[in-house]
Amino acid sequence: MASSAGASEERSADISSEPSQETKENILIQRRYGVRSTHADEDTLPAFARTSFFQKGREFESAYVNHKFTEEEKHQLATYDSLDYFPPHSVVYKNWIKRQPARLDWDRWVMMGLIGFTVGFVGFLLHQLIDLIMDYKWEMANELIKEKDYGLAWFWVVGYSVIFAVLGSSMVVFFRPSAAGSGIPELIGFLNGTIVRHIFNVKTMAVKFFSCVCAVASGLPVGPEGPMIHLGGLIGAGLSQFRSSTLKLNLPYFQRFRNPEDRRNFISAGAGAGVASAFGAPVGGLLFAMEEVSSFWNMKLSWQIFFCTMVATFTTDLFNSAFKGFDYEGDFGLFKAERYILFQIDHGVALHILVFIPVAILGVLGGIFGAVFTFVNLKINRFRRYHLAKIERKWLKNLVRVFEVFLLMVIVGTVSVFLPSPFSCSKFECSFEGSEFDAGCLVEHRSPLHTERTVNNYTCEEGITLMVNGTKYTNGSFNQVATLLFASGEEAIHHLFSRDTHREFTYGPLLTVLVVYFFLACWAAGTAISSGLVVPMLFIGGTYGRIIGKTMVDLFGIHTEGEWAWMDPGAFALIGAASFFGGVSRLTMSLTVIMIEITNDIQFLLPIMVAIMVSKWVGDFVTHPLYHALLELKCIPFLDSEPVVFTHGGRKNVNLELYQAKDVMSSPAEVLQLSVSVQRLARVLLETPHGGFPIVKQLRDGDEVFIGLITRLDISILLSHKKFSSNEPHNSADGVQDYEITDIDYEKLSVTYLPDSEDLNKKLHEYADEEQYANIFIDLSPYVNDSALSVQSNFSLHRTYIIYRTLGLRHLTVVDRCNRVVGMITRKDLMGFNLEEKIGEIIEKQRENTHFEMTRPV
Repeated sequence: MASSAGASEERSADISSEPSQETKENILIQRRYGVRSTHADEDTLPAFARTSFFQKGREFESAYVNHKFTEEEKHQLATYDSLDYFPPHSVVYKNWIKRQPARLDWDRWVMMGLIGFTVGFVGFLLHQLIDLIMDYKWEMANELIKEKDYGLAWFWVVGYSVIFAVLGSSMVVFFRPSAAGSGIPELIGFLNGTIVRHIFNVKTMAVKFFSCVCAVASGLPVGPEGPMIHLGGLIGAGLSQFRSSTLKLNLPYFQRFRNPEDRRNFISAGAGAGVASAFGAPVGGLLFAMEEVSSFWNMKLSWQIFFCTMVATFTTDLFNSAFKGFDYEGDFGLFKAERYILFQIDHGVALHILVFIPVAILGVLGGIFGAVFTFVNLKINRFRRYHLAKIERKWLKNLVRVFEVFLLMVIVGTVSVFLPSPFSCSKFECSFEGSEFDAGCLVEHRSPLHTERTVNNYTCEEGITLMVNGTKYTNGSFNQVATLLFASGEEAIHHLFSRDTHREFTYGPLLTVLVVYFFLACWAAGTAISSGLVVPMLFIGGTYGRIIGKTMVDLFGIHTEGEWAWMDPGAFALIGAASFFGGVSRLTMSLTVIMIEITNDIQFLLPIMVAIMVSKWVGDFVTHPLYHALLELKCIPFLDSEPVVFTHGGRKNVNLELYQAKDVMSSPAEVLQLSVSVQRLARVLLETPHGGFPIVKQLRDGDEVFIGLITRLDISILLSHKKFSSNEPHNSADGVQDYEITDIDYEKLSVTYLPDSEDLNKKLHEYADEEQYANIFIDLSPYVNDSALSVQSNFSLHRTYIIYRTLGLRHLTVVDRCNRVVGMITRKDLMGFNLEEKIGEIIEKQRENTHFEMTRPV
C-alpha cells in the first residue's frame, strides 16, 4: 500500500498547485533528518516577501474569517515541523520510564519553584539595568536643557541612545536573529505544536536579555514585558531539562522531565512567571499562560503555574525592595506600595451607572485604534520584508537592519529633545506640602486639585516657594510634552494615570504626543531588536483615554468628590489603556486581572471589563489579534481553539459535523513494515518530505493493517547510528513486542533535529545506491509509537479537529473499517484556509451534481 505520493506533515493536501522543483528540494533539505526551517532566523527571506506587501485586504481581515495565504506562503508553512504533546509510546520510551524514579509530585513543585525564582531574579536584573542606564541619560539631559543648550542636549540624548540601540540591534542581527521582537508569537506557535528554530537556545536567552536592556534603556518606544515572557519560557525550557547542547552540558538531574509533555508545561509556567515578574501580577501571569500562550491545560498544571508565578513575583519584589539602580537602600523585605504595585493609584472613587457610557465609547475607540495599530504594524513589516528581499548580499542586509534601528533612534531622540519646545509652560495647579491646603485649591469644599511633583520643567521656571501658616506652596511651571517624553514609558504612564490632576495635561500636548508616539511605536515593533509592545499599548491607550477624560471634565465640570468624582482624566486614562491593550491583543480575563494588579484600583473592575470586552468585539470585526496576525505573517502554522469555516464567498458558516475526516486527509499514505531494508528507508527519506510514516503488519489474508507510527527523525537517528538489527525480514503477526534492551535510548530519540545532517545525507545516498543494503534490514518494533491515534475515514471532521488539537497531535492516521491505512491528517490539513478550500470543493461538486441531475433529460 506504499506510494511515493503519500501524505505528510510537510506537504499537505492544502497546497492546490504543484510546488516548483526548487521548493520541493528546499522542503526536503529542511525536513530531512529533522532539520528545521531557516526562515525563523530570517537568514533568508522567502519569495513571497516580494509580492505580499502589495496585496490588498490582507491586514483588514476579521478575526471571524481565516487568513488567506498565497501559494508561496503555503509552501513556507510546509517548511515548519510539528511535535506531539505526548512522547511516543514506544518500547524504548517504556524502558526509559522504568528506569526513572516513581512519579512523585515533590520534584515537579521544586522545579516550578526553581523556574519562578530564576525568572524573578532575571526580571529584577533586567529592570535594574534599564533604570540605571536610563536615569543617567535623563539626568544629564535635564541639566543641559535647563541651561538651554539644546544642541549639546540633542547630541547627548541621541548619541547616548544610539550607542545602546545599535549595540542591542547588532547583537540580534549578527548573533541571534531569533531574539528579535517580543518572541511571544513564536512562543505561542511552539506551545501550539510547531517547532520554531532557536527560540529556546541559551544564546537566544543571552542576546534577548542584553538586547532588551539596550532597547528599553535607549528610549525606543518599546517595553520589557514581551521579552520577559519569552525569557521566562526560555528559562522554563532550559532549567527543566538540566542539559544544553550549546554549552555541552548534560547533568544527571530531573531526567524524567526530558519529554515533550513536561518540557512544554514548564515553558508555559516560565511564560506565566515572566508576566508575573514584569508586572508584579502573579494571577495575571497564570491567566495569561492559560488564555494566550498554552494550547493544553489541566487543573493540576494550574496549581503548579500559580505557585511558579507567586515565587517569581515574590523574588522580583524582594530584591526590588532593597535596590534602586543596584544601590542598596536598606529596606530589604519591605514591600512599598509605590514600588510593589507598578502603577499605584492613590485612592478609589465612587462610580455611577452613567460611567458605562464613556467607557463603551473608549471600548469602541480601543477596538478601532487597536485594529489600526495592527494594520499599520503589519504593513510596515511587509514593507520592510519587501525591500530587504531585494538585497542579495547578507552582510548588506544585516547592515540595513541595524541602520533602521539607528535611524529610528535618531528620530526618537530628536523628537524627545525638540518636540516640547513649541509648547508653552503650564502653571502648577496648587502644588503643596504639608497637611493644610490653600483655600484657592478647594472647589466647593471638595478635595484639592494638584500637579504632580515629578513633572518635567524642561526650560520652564521651577517656581517660587512660599510658606503660609506653616504650609509650603510652590508656584512654578512645567512642560507637558517633556513630562511625557523626557522619561521612561512607565513614568509617563504614571503621569497619565494620576488622579486629581485634571489640569495637568491639555488637548494640544496630548494629541501631539499621541500621533507621534503611535507611529513611532508601530515602526519600532518590528525592528531587529528585542522589544515588547505592552508599555507602548498602555501609553497610547492612556493618552487618548486622558483626552476623553479631559473632554468630560470640560463638558460637565470638575468634581473631585461625590457621585460625579469618577469623571477624572486619570481614571479614563486607565480605562483607555485597558481598551487599547485589549483592542490590540484581544485578551480578556488575563488583561482584566493584570490591569487591576498593576494599579490596585479594584473600584474600576467593572468599567475595565466592559472596555476590554467592547474593544475585543470591535477589533475582532476588523483585524486578527496582533500576535496571531504576526504568526500568519511569519507563516508559522497555528490551530485555533475552534475552527471557523466559511464558504460561498465567506457568507455561509459551515458546520464541520456534516463532513468527515476523509474530506481533508492527504492520500494515499506512505506506509512501512515493522522490518524494512536499509535501502528502502534511505530512499523513502531521500524521495519524500514526509514527517511520519504509519507502520502496518500483514495479515494472513494479505491485508495490511495499521499498528503504529514512526517519525522521520526516529528513522534518521537509526540510520545515522547504523543500528541495523537483522539480515532477514520479519513481520510479527502479534504486533510490537516488548524489548527489554534496545540499541538506542529514548533520550537519543527525544531531540528535535540532527545537528550533523550533512554526514547523514552522504550515508543516505550510499545506502540508497548500493545494492548490499537491500538485504540488510532494520527492526523498527522497539521504536514504533504503538499508541498512535487513528480515526475511521467517516469520522466527524469537527470531532477530528477537537481530538487533534486537544491531544496535541502531530499526525493522525485515517483508516477504513478494516483498519487499513487510507490517509493521513496533519496540522496543515486542519488549518482554517485548507478546510475552507477542501469543503468548498466538495460543496461545488455537490452543486454541479445537483445541477446535472436537474438538467439531465428524462
